[in-house]
Amino acid sequence: MVGQKICVVVISGTLERLQAAAMLASVAAVSGQEVRVFLSMNALPHFIKGSTAEAPHEGPMGDLMKARNVPEFKMLFEQAIELGDARLYPCSMAMDVLGIGSEQLEDYLGEATGLSRLLTEVQDGQVWTF
Repeated sequence: MVGQKICVVVISGTLERLQAAAMLASVAAVSGQEVRVFLSMNALPHFIKGSTAEAPHEGPMGDLMKARNVPEFKMLFEQAIELGDARLYPCSMAMDVLGIGSEQLEDYLGEATGLSRLLTEVQDGQVWTF
């Protein structure tokens, strides 16, 4: 598995899906896999600098994770970058639709990217969608 490419497409803004995507990205990156995360649609607003908006929960798991102090998804994504070969890209189309500029996004995000460019970069890899 080492050296395999993984693309994580995150379109949901719910806590459980953001958390699952971050856990996958972090574990894969630490395991030596190349990880590319594409943040779009409802996921992207959670990566605006200074945002205090809480991700909505789909079910009881969100409350349980919070009660047990599970590391937050943003921290896991940052760990993936720091400890492995992971990059997070904001979706250029979602940025346009939401009126978000690059300077408004967290510093650890890469440059805005289109889906076609991302898929070219992770060619022959696994694509996971959350």
